Amino acid sequence: MAVLAPPVAAIRVAVRRALTDLPGDGPVLVACSGGADSLALAAATAFVAPRLGRRAGLVTVDHGLQEGSADRAAEVAAVAGELGMAPVELVRVKVAGRPGGPEAAAREARYEALADAAVRSGAVALLTGHTRDDQAETVLLALARGAGPRGLAGMPARRDLGGVPLLRPLLGISREQTRAACAALGLKPWVDPHNSDPAYTRARVRSDVLPALVRALGPAVLDGLARTARLVAEDNAALDEIAGAALTTVRHPDGALSVPGLAALAPAVRGRVLHAWARELGAPPGALCHRHVAALDALVTAWRGQGPAYLPGGLCVQRRADRLRLGQDNA
Repeated sequence: MAVLAPPVAAIRVAVRRALTDLPGDGPVLVACSGGADSLALAAATAFVAPRLGRRAGLVTVDHGLQEGSADRAAEVAAVAGELGMAPVELVRVKVAGRPGGPEAAAREARYEALADAAVRSGAVALLTGHTRDDQAETVLLALARGAGPRGLAGMPARRDLGGVPLLRPLLGISREQTRAACAALGLKPWVDPHNSDPAYTRARVRSDVLPALVRALGPAVLDGLARTARLVAEDNAALDEIAGAALTTVRHPDGALSVPGLAALAPAVRGRVLHAWARELGAPPGALCHRHVAALDALVTAWRGQGPAYLPGGLCVQRRADRLRLGQDNA
């Protein structure tokens, strides 16, 4: 009997944990670029899912940003067929004309396409190949931009994407393990040149910053960064629950918030209450940032008769006596 390579076994165990107890009888869909991480995930899911009584499908997205991208996407779809995956879908997206930089635009287009594919196939979950190394990079980038706990929590192991659970089974698996698994299985991953292009911030973190940290602090630093994300995520969940209850307490029947009630809250809780309320008012979550919440907080804790706090989406919040309410002059 052939001995199963340890990286292959570790990835299969991670996938089994993610797929166990999923509701419904629809397939699980793997998002695969053809890189080592997502290719190893696809192979593991193709093995594990049928043994749990579930079909495993695959979707690959052609962004059209590199020469030969259509051919590579077709190759990924062909490999999925060889692995016995179904359904298999190749989706082409248009990135040009979207707001933000090229990374953000490509990511937005990709996730829209993945969500649509998951809905079309009736998938009960969509799996992506983000690894422990990706999580470490995410935490470092969050530190660099001064992100709060939400940023330091990194990528969640599970989140909603257009009504379909998006799962990241490999957040405890290293990039080295996915490469080794592909080698053991005879799979030939594609190496995306964008991943080493210094024009991209994440690529610089990957090629320069993380290796420097490993040299200075040892390889355990990657596990430490990923563990930090998990611990902070747990704290965030607890604080969000507390803040949800607090928002109910300080809310007036007309929707305004009580200033004395807000002032009595711990700063960490009050910030979350104000953030959640701003989203309720219609502020786009992606544009809402710390300075907006800080401006709302100043209406509570540093009130000097100042004007309204302005929020994304053309909203303004004013303080009137002992209440914060949506202003009348919002655009």
